[in-house]
Amino acid sequence: MRGVAEHLNVTPMALYKHVAHHSELIDHMLDRVIGSIPDVRSGADWRESTRARVFAARSIFAAHAWAREAIESRPLATPQTLHHMDALMAGMFEGGLSADLVHHTMHALSTRMWGFTRDVLPTPQLPEDPEQRARAMTDFAASYPAIVHMATASPHAGEACDDDAEFAFALDLILDGTQRLHESGWTREAPF
Repeated sequence: MRGVAEHLNVTPMALYKHVAHHSELIDHMLDRVIGSIPDVRSGADWRESTRARVFAARSIFAAHAWAREAIESRPLATPQTLHHMDALMAGMFEGGLSADLVHHTMHALSTRMWGFTRDVLPTPQLPEDPEQRARAMTDFAASYPAIVHMATASPHAGEACDDDAEFAFALDLILDGTQRLHESGWTREAPF
């Protein structure tokens, strides 16, 4: 609260005329950020509109790094949070998806609806010294052969992951899988 008050050139106590507590301030800040996500539904295919809205959210959240942690810490959905979720679901319903399939798809999207996801934990850094590095790789390969195989045999071995491409890949898996289930007439009672 002190930092916000300083930025606004007021005393911290002056803020309490407008918000009851720090958590309420965070809710308002999040609503401002989420409210800036453009509505991209324009009669497009539900997958295209969902993908576009998620990538719009990704762009907005990338510009507000604090918002990612903040949204995950909220105990209740704010009005703009609900609006974003409602817009995603409306696009799916317009595409003919059942309520049950929309429900499951929203769970599968999880934090991807905000344009981010929890990644796997970072692996330990290898030593710079070539001998120590080789020894560490040998030890790592003995303990975790599948990880080493994936990291050294993939087409981009040794390169940093392209976060946007990895995010798009996972999002497309979810959307394409949902479309496949929709086309097959999937229901929870008769899953396959």
